[in-house]
Amino acid sequence: MAAEEAGGLSRTPACLCVLCGLPAAGKSFLAGRVLRSAAQRGWRASVVPYDDLIPEQAFQTRGEEDGVKLQEHTEWKLHRQAVLQCIEQFLEKPGVLAELPSSCQINRAAWNQCILPLIQPGAEDCSQADRAPLLFLLDDNFYYPSMRYEVYQLARKYSLGFCQVYLQCDVESCISRNQSRSKPIPTEVILDMVKRLESPNPQRNSWETNSISLNTTDDLSECDMQMVMELISSALSNPLSPAEDNTEQKEADRLKCASSVVHQTDQACRRRISEAMRTARENQVAPEHMRSLAAQLNESKATFLHNLRRQFLEEASFTKEEDIDVGRVVERAVDVFDHEKKEILLRIINENK
Repeated sequence: MAAEEAGGLSRTPACLCVLCGLPAAGKSFLAGRVLRSAAQRGWRASVVPYDDLIPEQAFQTRGEEDGVKLQEHTEWKLHRQAVLQCIEQFLEKPGVLAELPSSCQINRAAWNQCILPLIQPGAEDCSQADRAPLLFLLDDNFYYPSMRYEVYQLARKYSLGFCQVYLQCDVESCISRNQSRSKPIPTEVILDMVKRLESPNPQRNSWETNSISLNTTDDLSECDMQMVMELISSALSNPLSPAEDNTEQKEADRLKCASSVVHQTDQACRRRISEAMRTARENQVAPEHMRSLAAQLNESKATFLHNLRRQFLEEASFTKEEDIDVGRVVERAVDVFDHEKKEILLRIINENK
């Protein structure tokens, strides 16, 4: 359904603004300042905080095997999709609180709190208040382009404005700010995300053209805020429209295929790590060396997968997943990791002697 068919949004300018960056980079602080500026301009604006909407257990480790932490991503992805589904439901019925289905895996109270500022009390028709510009500030890390592309697709589906603000902050500052929070996340989560994070790249992804980068290691300046508000104003004035060619579909296929390759390689690498841990036990490796082996293998895997994904997106020339032999690509990639794994395992066994 296009925007002109979507209930009360037919004449309402609206924008989805992605705020992305490392944990504690300053996204929530920036969102608060944008809300105040938006109110001064007469816009209806709200923050969509993924951390509040997605249950905490969805981010937690699901289990351990041979000292290797296993992260279940499928459930987490479903939660992320549910957030976008709730935004879409509001776009369809902008005048009411959400009536979420029982299958919706997000915090209902937190979601209703998000959209309360967007509902004009007492508006019984398409009044001027109803047509005030509508702004969603999506507050999350969004470390992969595929995560941001899902938001772009939603904006294009409903002919909304779309823009991105990347908050670039040095790791030390993020860790320091995080530690001062009432509920800090583990430092290793931030360090792991540094390896995974891929900032907006308009040169590689045409759909990321409407993006800016802010250095948030220091305080935001008035010039920074002016840039952000001008970016959002431009997005509101220039909503997306469905592409007439298949350029965007090719980009979606490219991201989908890259995700498939990385996912399958990840699963195969996990099996190789389990094999290495069994071999170490058979060689009677001491517990402290076992822990070191698990940590080194997991770090090697994370770096390897990050580089594989980046290289795949930059160099792949395919247009559809079936145009390449995913299995063969995965097999070759795992062979490379296998070599790294053997080197680490041999070094640990020698240290144990």
